[in-house]
Amino acid sequence: MTKYDTAVIGGGLAGFIAALEVAKGGRSVVLLERSGRMGGRAMTNKKNGVLFNLGGHALYRAGDAFRILQELGIRIEGGPPSAKVNALWNRGVVPMPATPLSMLTSKLLTWSGKLGLLRLVIRITKMDASKVENTPLRQWAEQEIADPMVRHIFYSLCRTATYTFDPDHQLAGPVLGQVQRSLKGVLYIHGGWQTIVDQLQQKAIDAGVHIISGSDVKEIVHANGQVQGIKLAHEEMVEVSHVISTASPSETYKLVANADRTILKQWKDEARPSKAACLDLGLKRLSVPGRNVAIALDQPIFFSHHTLNANLSEDGTLVVHMVKYNGSGESNPKEDEEALTAAMNTLHPGWEQEIVTKQFLPNMTVVHDTLHVGKSNLQTGPAVEGIQGLYVAGDWASHGEMLADASAASARRAAQAILKTPQFA
Repeated sequence: MTKYDTAVIGGGLAGFIAALEVAKGGRSVVLLERSGRMGGRAMTNKKNGVLFNLGGHALYRAGDAFRILQELGIRIEGGPPSAKVNALWNRGVVPMPATPLSMLTSKLLTWSGKLGLLRLVIRITKMDASKVENTPLRQWAEQEIADPMVRHIFYSLCRTATYTFDPDHQLAGPVLGQVQRSLKGVLYIHGGWQTIVDQLQQKAIDAGVHIISGSDVKEIVHANGQVQGIKLAHEEMVEVSHVISTASPSETYKLVANADRTILKQWKDEARPSKAACLDLGLKRLSVPGRNVAIALDQPIFFSHHTLNANLSEDGTLVVHMVKYNGSGESNPKEDEEALTAAMNTLHPGWEQEIVTKQFLPNMTVVHDTLHVGKSNLQTGPAVEGIQGLYVAGDWASHGEMLADASAASARRAAQAILKTPQFA
């Protein structure tokens, strides 16, 4: 039977950050990934020389992931999206009022609406979002924003910043905080997010982490309130004192015997995952030059040309990303693809004649849980109460962060909690 101090379940962003930080603290670590590839939803697929992320991936400069990756010595190379933004409205394309000048000249807004939007943006940039009451986003917007079109624009910014369309359940404070971070700048990564994963993997190896891919965890074994080990396929056991699970709430719940007697049941039952349909295209050219970013105001769709400032192809093929945010509702892949295709037809007529390759992800998980109304505790993990030595990390194990920021921050919290415990004997 193999012994380690800590086992990390999952070879994605959270898993590698957690494993690397525990190993740097002097503990023996094994990382277990059930697939043959590392990265989880931070993988990048290569098709016909074109690099596609698994859905939309932007790194927020003001977020925890950017800071933690830099502290770990990860090279972060990329470029920002276009500052010129268009809006899709009523089956047409109009300039988005995204700057003071465009706000004043916008045909979408009345004069009172223009003034209201300018005041709203100034207010959001200056506010302390952590002090906003835990009310649903829609309730906050209806109370605070009088002009209907300004509310449309506000909701579109919230969708784009959080990758989620669920205004009746999302909490206003965390969403406003994420909008603030988005306004401070984002990066599309050269070579895709796989480049970040690959660097983390190499640093983990250099730190002594034992990485096992193609290894399916069957059970997190515990007895008398203490983690005992990990049971793999074919009943193979790995003896450990600590486990960090970066699997989803439901998957982690299934791995633990008598999980219904722990906080894991609450986390599973209350989880409200966010989903999206993603269409990524490799194109020879864009039919309307300069039309690189578009946010739909009357439907939850976003378009962005990633290779404007990021390297994602070997031969100059343009990579564009389209997403339809579906929140936690049921998806309809056929209708979603039709909606994305129609939006692309509006933005870039004739695009289908320019296709080099494409990728359609009909029901992509954005996050396994959001900060939402009805969530008993807005700080999830890192410790699993009742089972000493068991911790969680991932996009759902948030203390207010979102998306990759939640993955990175929760991984560090779990690692630091383990490093405060006695060394494995």
